Amino acid sequence: MKAKHQRLTLALLAVAAILGAALLALSALKDQAAFFYAPGDVAGKPLPLGKAVRLGGMVEKGSLTRAKDGVSIAFKVTDGKAVVPVRFRGVTPDLFREGSGVVAEGQFQPDGSFAADNLLAKHDERYMPPQMAGKMHKSESLEP
Repeated sequence: MKAKHQRLTLALLAVAAILGAALLALSALKDQAAFFYAPGDVAGKPLPLGKAVRLGGMVEKGSLTRAKDGVSIAFKVTDGKAVVPVRFRGVTPDLFREGSGVVAEGQFQPDGSFAADNLLAKHDERYMPPQMAGKMHKSESLEP
C-alpha cells in the first residue's frame, strides 16, 4: 500500500472516530437535558410526564405553605398567564420567598402539579450577599 493511501485511510479512520465520539456524547446528553417551561407553556396542553424538566416563573403571593415536618413546602408558580402548583421537599435557597423568581427542577405529575427535586431562586441586579451588605457604602453624587 502506498504512503498516500495509508494517510487517506488514517484520515478517514480519524474522522469516523470523531463522528462516533460526537454521536455518543449527544446520545448521553439527550437523556440528561432538562427542558424549560413557563406555566403558560403547559396550560391546556399535554404535560411532558416522566421527563426531567424545569419550571420557571414567580412564586405567587399567598400561596406558600410549609408542612409541619419543616422540610416540605407547597407553592404556586405563575407567569401571569397560568398557575402551576408545586411541591418540594428539602432545604429552600435563602432567596426563595413569595413574589420572587424561581426555577424548579423536577417532573410534572398526572394531576397537573409539579414535583420539584431542586429549587433555584432568582435575584435581581441589585442583589448583594448578606455578608457584604454592611461592608459596602452607598455612593452619593454631590449636586451643585
